[in-house]
Amino acid sequence: MTGRRAALGLGLLAGAAPCAMAQGRPTLREAARARGLVFGTAVQSQVLVGDAGLRTLAQREAELWVPAWEAKWGPLQPEEGRFEFAPLRAILQQAHPSAQRLRGHCLVWHEANPPWLEAALAEGPARARRVLEEHFRVVLGTTAPAMRDWDVVNEIIANPPGSDNPSPSPGDLRDTPWLRALGPGYVEIALRTARQMDRTLRLTLNDYGVEADTPWAAEKRARLLRQVRALLDRGTPLDAIGIQAHLQMREPFRPEPFIAFCQEMRSMGLAVLVTELDIREPDVLAPSVEARDQAVAEYVRRFVGAALAGGVRTVLTWGLADRESWLVSTPAVARADGATTRGLPFDDALRPKSFRDALLDAFARA
Repeated sequence: MTGRRAALGLGLLAGAAPCAMAQGRPTLREAARARGLVFGTAVQSQVLVGDAGLRTLAQREAELWVPAWEAKWGPLQPEEGRFEFAPLRAILQQAHPSAQRLRGHCLVWHEANPPWLEAALAEGPARARRVLEEHFRVVLGTTAPAMRDWDVVNEIIANPPGSDNPSPSPGDLRDTPWLRALGPGYVEIALRTARQMDRTLRLTLNDYGVEADTPWAAEKRARLLRQVRALLDRGTPLDAIGIQAHLQMREPFRPEPFIAFCQEMRSMGLAVLVTELDIREPDVLAPSVEARDQAVAEYVRRFVGAALAGGVRTVLTWGLADRESWLVSTPAVARADGATTRGLPFDDALRPKSFRDALLDAFARA
């Protein structure tokens, strides 16, 4: 394992301080740090290497990076026993000049799995345990010097009726290959295995759809809280809850229930992070780009303000600029009218938008 770590160059995180100011204003990174907070963003190795503008923006604005794709099971272990760390190495090399920290996403998920893993999970619990333990051993052992926080389990809670993409599962847990292979205890198995591999790693459970003031979001909050309490009651190691915050403006948001939800998790001794913040605009757009950006910013300002009031200290966006957003490139979530969703802090030309001002305002008031 030592040789692998040396080959990857995973000790590259000590470096020069970032640029102190951006265009005469504090960066998001600096504004957050001034209030004892952390701001970060998702990054992609190909973008960091191939787009100098986005690379500079990510280095300047974000203290914490999370690989959007490179640390998922499929990219890391495309064939059983063959691990591919080169894309992660590329991210680490770009983090070095401006001293970014990294967090991992994600070890266990029902998507981004290679075909061989799907087949292995179908063979039963003994086989599933073996492949999980070996993946955790190699990945956590290799990334340990650089990544001290991982989304160990991702999107475990079933979507209630009425929500987007409701789950067929009748219980709290989403029906996944992992659930079918290992039963409801798979979440606990994953968390305990991660703790055994690394005693000081921060173990995070990451999920979505708990933000809005809707009946289905309230039900998903209740489901998540039940599962978290049950895990803690059994002595399961768990340090943090990640709230993805892929927000949708067509859904109402009210601060009070969301603040109470965050505070309840904090009362259980858990950190709460916003891990994947972006926002989808409504079906009917405002009449001008300026009005659209102001509406997006107001929704973001209210949400992030509530999150910070509830005890969140880390906020990551799922990218920084519209030209790298999955809200633009993924057909399932892109706008049907062809308009580019303006759901991140910077536009296609990397100019700051009102979204960025909303984050700065929320941080200043924290």
